[in-house]
Amino acid sequence: MTFFQGEYSHEIINKNSRYDGGAGALLVSAAVSADDDDRMFEVTITNITSHEVFTPIMVASLNRDTRLFNVGDPASSELEQLAESGNTGPLSAALLAGGAADVVTADGVLPPGGSMTLHVSGDRKHNTVSVASMLVPSNDAFFAVNAVRVPKYGRSISVYSPAYDAGTEANDELCVSIPGPPSACAGEGFNPTGGEGYVSIHPGIHGVGDLAEAVYDWRNPVAKITVRELR
Repeated sequence: MTFFQGEYSHEIINKNSRYDGGAGALLVSAAVSADDDDRMFEVTITNITSHEVFTPIMVASLNRDTRLFNVGDPASSELEQLAESGNTGPLSAALLAGGAADVVTADGVLPPGGSMTLHVSGDRKHNTVSVASMLVPSNDAFFAVNAVRVPKYGRSISVYSPAYDAGTEANDELCVSIPGPPSACAGEGFNPTGGEGYVSIHPGIHGVGDLAEAVYDWRNPVAKITVRELR
């Protein structure tokens, strides 16, 4: 079964940029104003794990009050789909319905050590970006950043994301409940039951099932995200 269809704080590198932190229920933003000036944001993501693959990455341009999740709160059903199966469709649709300026998803996966760049359009009110993707192989691990404020033209900001546990599926590390390819498994993706019940920092791979700890475990952070405005 294919896995895709369509508080540890993030480290701030540019001290002049604003980032509110935090990360549940999906919060939506206000309606887009056609009168706002158009902007284009460039988002580069680097996979800094040794053996985990990132499923197709979603990038959204939002207002600063919108969050994909909050650590300690239950994951939304849309985030659960992404964290368990890599499917960004439901979360993208919810964000667009809530007033996101733009949402894009990469065409392919991002292997360990790889980087990719995505572009989203924004405006004066929608001048933050949020990013999310599943880590495979895992039950419900994902990386994400919430509402990173895009700095003024000519500057860039880099943040690092840990791996989060969506808390929607037990971390049994069994291939029957881990999707693929290209992960080591090819089992079930989304399952609406199970898990700890809230988003937390992921404890990593411990070799309790079919995944070798020595191969697939990681140390946070797992992703580097760099954002800048294009003109």
